[in-house]
Amino acid sequence: MPIHYEKVGKVGVFTIDNPPVNALTPRMHKEMLDLVQAFMSDTSVHVGILTGKGTRAFCGGDDIKNNWSKGTVADMLDAHFWPSTDDSTDGRPGWERELKHVDRFKPIIGAINGPAMGMGLIYILMHSDIRIATPNTRLGFPEIKYGMAGAGGSTQLTRHLPQTVAMWMLMTGEPLSAEDALKYAMINEIVEPENLMARAMEIADLIAAHPPIAIRVEMELVKRSMDLPRHESLALTSHMYRLQRAAYLAKPGTTATPLGGKPMTE
Repeated sequence: MPIHYEKVGKVGVFTIDNPPVNALTPRMHKEMLDLVQAFMSDTSVHVGILTGKGTRAFCGGDDIKNNWSKGTVADMLDAHFWPSTDDSTDGRPGWERELKHVDRFKPIIGAINGPAMGMGLIYILMHSDIRIATPNTRLGFPEIKYGMAGAGGSTQLTRHLPQTVAMWMLMTGEPLSAEDALKYAMINEIVEPENLMARAMEIADLIAAHPPIAIRVEMELVKRSMDLPRHESLALTSHMYRLQRAAYLAKPGTTATPLGGKPMTE
């Protein structure tokens, strides 16, 4: 399978493996969807890492050698209006659409080992929450050069970057360097290639040491509150906070501080 998944303790590691530049195919989007859903439902795994195989590229985007067509215009419209099926795995629109809509409330660290272009950058923006990168990393959406717009809207790029920077990327098709991505907080750190996975695992272990319910609640609140007015955001936060504390206390032999220390007064 071109996308590999392995569990290392409480960490799930996703690796895009399709040399030479780890390009994505329609079937790989289905693989990724299935793996993310399995990752979400596996309570023994608390955090993920997403990376690419080798050192040449994280992901060069969708494989341009693949035939992405749906045949006739009617076939394309049917694929657009109806959910993907196993019979429609090999074209677009396809499983990349369902993958974009996954509700993921378990953190994933992006270990970006080189250029992430097009759909590769979409994977980074939609399926990672903390990002570290190697010095040769470039992040870009070159699709505008080929009359293929839409990456900015699907990723809500202006939530990740200042509007002028996002528009520069989208309108020119020029990528950001690792240094610029760090300057604009699109990534958290730059590390040397030989240290990338070790650093990603170090961060993952730090997250995995925390109560998984707390991590899940914090992630969901961050994501949902971006689309809520302040009053509704505060109400949702209060409700989920109380449910979280009740979940700790409901387990026999536990306290409201499951990692030790003095129990909180509710």
